[in-house]
Amino acid sequence: MTFELWIWLSAALLGLVHMTAASFTFKAQVGNRYTVGAREENLQPTAMAARMHRAQQNFLETFAVFSACVVIVNLSDSYGSFSYWGSILYLSGRILFLPLYAAGVPWLRTFSWNLANAWTGIGGRAGGGEKAVKPNKMQRYHCYFLIPHGASVDV
Repeated sequence: MTFELWIWLSAALLGLVHMTAASFTFKAQVGNRYTVGAREENLQPTAMAARMHRAQQNFLETFAVFSACVVIVNLSDSYGSFSYWGSILYLSGRILFLPLYAAGVPWLRTFSWNLANAWTGIGGRAGGGEKAVKPNKMQRYHCYFLIPHGASVDV
């Protein structure tokens, strides 16, 4: 298994930590009777429970993009130093994000989010990037941090 797949697995386990944090803080807010019941009142998380819910949603949004990049790199055998360091930065940023979000630390939390997501940006280059043209459905897309310079992967 490649290093990037191990990081992907680690990130999936971190997703379980996010889910658990959101679940337990909501349970602390509304009580066990509500969480094991039918939940017909449709109570919404507030305060810390709401913060953990937002952190979980944020993780899920970024994890989908990271997952796609890891899959593309592994299917195309285009892993290398960009994918190695990019995956480390993604996981590191996401690990820092949850406690910083829970503590309500705005600037460091934003930095950890940027650290993780700057490396998972998806960009498009038409025609392999030789010249800029209007994007169309035949355009090539790249997960920049995961694909070594000059490599091309059609999606």
